[in-house]
Amino acid sequence: MLDFYLTYQSEIIYSAILLLVLFVIRAIIILTVKKIGKKSGTSEARAILIGRYVTVSLVLLALLIEAFILGANTQDITLLFSSVFAVIGIALFAIWSILSNVTSGVIMFFSFPYKVGDKIRIHDKDYPVEAIIEDIRAFQLILRDENGDLVTYPNNLILQKAVTLVQKDALNESNLP
Repeated sequence: MLDFYLTYQSEIIYSAILLLVLFVIRAIIILTVKKIGKKSGTSEARAILIGRYVTVSLVLLALLIEAFILGANTQDITLLFSSVFAVIGIALFAIWSILSNVTSGVIMFFSFPYKVGDKIRIHDKDYPVEAIIEDIRAFQLILRDENGDLVTYPNNLILQKAVTLVQKDALNESNLP
């Protein structure tokens, strides 16, 4: 066992440094996302979701860097990643709308001007909607229209359509006596 540690001492040290650096980067990013979420008035669940995306991205980055630390050849890593990305690319092409909605959800976390409780009008020629935002999720907006019906609207479409703010924080104002 001692021979193992002596043989791979530098790799173990580099791996420990990598883990420490990535944990610090993750903590900083997650704290920043939570601050942005509180400042913009989004739900904590959305901040946690963005935190999960960051964690997965950092784990993938750590695996790539760890492969170099352990002495993998660049050609081998290139072959592995090109094969994996080809398979993922084909699979994701089949489910591009899901990816589009998730990406739109991340964009909406940082720059969507409307909050939960706002009454909005979506100017869609096929299905115009005027409703109160009840929740903003990873894939869709949850809206409640004037009839009390629940409407789910995909995140990728909400970024493509014109939206008008009808009433700010309509949920709290409608509950007033």
